[in-house]
Amino acid sequence: MQIQANMKMAEIVHLNYHLLQIISRFGIKLGFGDKTIRQVCQDYNINVDFFLELIRTYHFPNYFPEKHLQQFPAGMIVDYLRKSHQYYMKVKVPEIAFLLNKLVAAQNAVPSESLKLIDRFFDGYKTELEHHILREEEKVYPYVFDIEKAFLSKKPGKEIVEQIRKYSIGQYEIEHENVEDKLLDLKNLLIKYISIPAESDLCQIILFELFRLERDLRDHARLEDKILVPKISGMEKWILDHYKS
Repeated sequence: MQIQANMKMAEIVHLNYHLLQIISRFGIKLGFGDKTIRQVCQDYNINVDFFLELIRTYHFPNYFPEKHLQQFPAGMIVDYLRKSHQYYMKVKVPEIAFLLNKLVAAQNAVPSESLKLIDRFFDGYKTELEHHILREEEKVYPYVFDIEKAFLSKKPGKEIVEQIRKYSIGQYEIEHENVEDKLLDLKNLLIKYISIPAESDLCQIILFELFRLERDLRDHARLEDKILVPKISGMEKWILDHYKS
């Protein structure tokens, strides 16, 4: 099934309920009735082409139109990435932490060493993810906006050139860690090394949520690495080529 602007928004949810969390990141709330995707996007002042392309990339595993996605404004891409950050830290991570705490509490008064290890591991992971997100929010994204502003002005100044020479988006790409990979260790602890017959259902729920978070973070990193970085890198090159002291 193709996902087009004249399709009803409700049909997307029925087609793939995982897309509901992507829809919500655009600020769209449930209750859209029989409105089409285009009508709902107009109601929320959302670029329908950008919305459609993101929905398609999350729904179709092999669909990822890099060149087309790079044509959208950097501000639009960053806005979506920021809303994803909010979702991770305000919804998904607290949800998993709650489930882990529930698992530990269910093991009578004395939780096993394995459970304590899992709990500590996730706390450490949460802190690392917070630092990762904070660095992007405070350093990388403001730099992206500065580069786009200078590029659109078509009159790059000395200040932005010095900024590029001091810290380019290429350095961010080198330093960029794939935080989703570290969830593998936590999943393996639950899959291979812990045995809690009485709470096996809860363990499976936690694993399911970890797999979902891992996949979401991988898609998030793909947007940063394949769309945002090449887009800004191209702008940097143009600025350096056209700067005249």
